[in-house]
Amino acid sequence: MNTGRYTSEWKRTLYCGEPRLDLAGREVVLNGWLRARRDLGGIIFIELWDHTGATQIVFNPEEIPDVHARAKDLRSEYVLAVCGTLRKRPEGTENPSIATGEVELVVRDFVVLSFAQLPPFDPDEADKVNEDLRMKYRYIDLRREGMQRNLRIRHKTVQYTRNFFDDNGFLEVETPMFTKSTPEGARDYLVPSRVNPGEFYALPQSPQIFKQILMIGGCDRYMQIAKCFRDEDLRADRQPEFTQIDVEMSFVTEEEIMELVDRYLSGLFKEVVGVEIATPILRMTWKEAMERFGSDKPDLRIGMEIVDVSSVFAEGDNPFAGLLAEGGAVKGLRLPGGSSLSRKELADLESRAKELGSGGMANFQMKEGVLKGPLVKFLSDASRAELIERSGLTGDDVLFVMADRQWTKACTILGQIRLELARDRNLVEEGWKFLWVTEFPLFEWDEESMRWSAVHHPFTSPMYEDVAFLKTDPGRVRSRAYDIVLNGTELGGGSIRIHDSQMQSTVFDALDISSALAQERFGFLLDALSFGTPPHGGIALGLDRLVMLICGAKSIREVMAFPKNQKAQCPLSGAPSGVDKSQLDDLFIVSVATEAEE
Repeated sequence: MNTGRYTSEWKRTLYCGEPRLDLAGREVVLNGWLRARRDLGGIIFIELWDHTGATQIVFNPEEIPDVHARAKDLRSEYVLAVCGTLRKRPEGTENPSIATGEVELVVRDFVVLSFAQLPPFDPDEADKVNEDLRMKYRYIDLRREGMQRNLRIRHKTVQYTRNFFDDNGFLEVETPMFTKSTPEGARDYLVPSRVNPGEFYALPQSPQIFKQILMIGGCDRYMQIAKCFRDEDLRADRQPEFTQIDVEMSFVTEEEIMELVDRYLSGLFKEVVGVEIATPILRMTWKEAMERFGSDKPDLRIGMEIVDVSSVFAEGDNPFAGLLAEGGAVKGLRLPGGSSLSRKELADLESRAKELGSGGMANFQMKEGVLKGPLVKFLSDASRAELIERSGLTGDDVLFVMADRQWTKACTILGQIRLELARDRNLVEEGWKFLWVTEFPLFEWDEESMRWSAVHHPFTSPMYEDVAFLKTDPGRVRSRAYDIVLNGTELGGGSIRIHDSQMQSTVFDALDISSALAQERFGFLLDALSFGTPPHGGIALGLDRLVMLICGAKSIREVMAFPKNQKAQCPLSGAPSGVDKSQLDDLFIVSVATEAEE
């Protein structure tokens, strides 16, 4: 069988997902891939598929014998052009699971436009296939309905985004892809310069510095659908190259930025998902989020909350009294219906808490109206009553209790236990729960380097009332930073930036970044700050994560056409790969591996 030419007579008149009952009797031409084939009593049925859907095609030997004879050689994923007449399917043969299920196309003629080898997997069964195999044959994987849907939702999201920000007075500006390495945070991807031997560009981890310079340049409102690159360990929601919705505004407060994003997300979800999002989106300080949920990105679909029970154990002879006297904290987490947990399950949960870094995790239960648990004997009647009241413990519940010298550590571990319990016991509600988390710490202590590091980035402004602590107690300084969270996933974050060069120097001092080092890494920004800088701030939203959540996908790889695997490799193209020695010579680079081989 030879492939035919694609001439005007074979140009499609309908997409494969368009035939409907009201078109019965019409002569049409369909183009697409052969997805399924059945031989029934001499009659051959196939499904012809394209990105819009599939239509059943009928080859009847009694009507056009020569066409039927040629159809016997058709195989999966052949590309065909088919002409014929649409008709209503015979009674009882309709397929209500597909939009075209009431009609079928009776073939008059067809042409094979392209042959196909036997695919390494069935596109309809792709979810059962090793992900690396799917990524190696991505062109096959892209043919499945789920991937087509995800890419279209991504397109609609980008389209809506550009229109929204254009309507709100934003200017889309492209920032450089080749820039200067500023090794703070994740590792840079470096690109050697042939023209400047021994020197390197860095691919941008974000457009942060350039968008601030745009504000200094008077651009006022900037946005960009920006490609970013980070050489870091990968997880389900991370890629070495990713896309973010990047926004910056001049003469603005955090309230204005959050209000703008509220309107953007509300409009986006109404347009793309058909869901009404209540605004203003709930706001919560970082401290409150940690205290109540043990996370700076809490999943509000889970009703369980952490409570402080330090006062219960503050006095008396109990294991936590000494720790509390040293400034520690005791936190509790109530699991509704947890009394059904077996001793083994309780022991397993305590082991899990220890894996997460806890010294242990006690539990309390109500049985026949009496408080039970290994630590009950250390509590007075009044303390027992207080524990029940503060935790809301009932006869069907179990209360997990954890103590630590650092309240954040106790909360964080209980927060992880909270997530795992909710997922294992189906306690996660359906729906969309947005949250703004504000007033993050400006700095966090890095035990490895024994110095303070920036929680977000070193250009984040401190809260005015905390400026005095920059030199005396950096750990107390709160930032004018904010993260937007959806269902326990951080969608993005931003801040009001430092617009005063002296304040920027003070922050660098707190980070133990010398003047010389600051000038070397960020000199062009510091110079720009001295030439009249408006107050400004912005946010970056992860486009891939946003689309992943909208689509209900398990990984951002499901919403990217050509992602990398968890080893930062592209199974499709084979990247990264070695290069010719001549290419390295042009760049004045010597490969150690190449020399060893020689």
